[in-house]
Amino acid sequence: MSQKQGQVLGVETGKRISPYLELCCLRISANVSYANAESDIAMLTGISVSDNTQQRLVQRTEFPDPVATEPMTEASVDGGKVRLRTPLGEICIWRDYKAVATDQGVMAALHDNPRLINWVNHQPLARTLTCLGDGHDGIWNIIAAFATPAQRREVLDWYHLIENLHKVGGSLKRLRQAEDLLWKGQVDDTLALFANQTRKPAQNFCAYLEKHRARIIN
Repeated sequence: MSQKQGQVLGVETGKRISPYLELCCLRISANVSYANAESDIAMLTGISVSDNTQQRLVQRTEFPDPVATEPMTEASVDGGKVRLRTPLGEICIWRDYKAVATDQGVMAALHDNPRLINWVNHQPLARTLTCLGDGHDGIWNIIAAFATPAQRREVLDWYHLIENLHKVGGSLKRLRQAEDLLWKGQVDDTLALFANQTRKPAQNFCAYLEKHRARIIN
């Protein structure tokens, strides 16, 4: 390929694969291992791109952070685990990561919570930023650094709230009553349902409600 043809097609000097094939490699490498990306690319395109080349493509590519085009109104923080490949025969390594999903973009980081916090705080923020999280302290420690206390509206994730409710067990009627009350944000009335319960699951749930009562909304 001549230099002029390379300029027209957007192919840099010394490259042997097209920008589109490179994009395909990056997308597949993001979902599977480099070794699997090699076999997937070969099957989908008929072109062989080695796993080492897949890795080099990822490592030399700059992935720009999302930039909000409108004031950000909501942010959901959650954690997950990613598996790191190890030499054949060794036990796999799992590492925790955190992610922020917003109405203006998504950001994830491995062992780099400050990056998530700085990214959110450098975006244009609405007067009220609704922040959604589960009951884990690590999640709320991140959210606590978003915007200002007056600007944040903190909301406990409904799924995890009800998941913790059903760990109490016991009367199904009482659980349904509690769910109806919690949907309306009536924490005190919910606590009253379990006031006479001495079992550890019920006491744990009451402590959970007390801890997050300001985050349980109507």
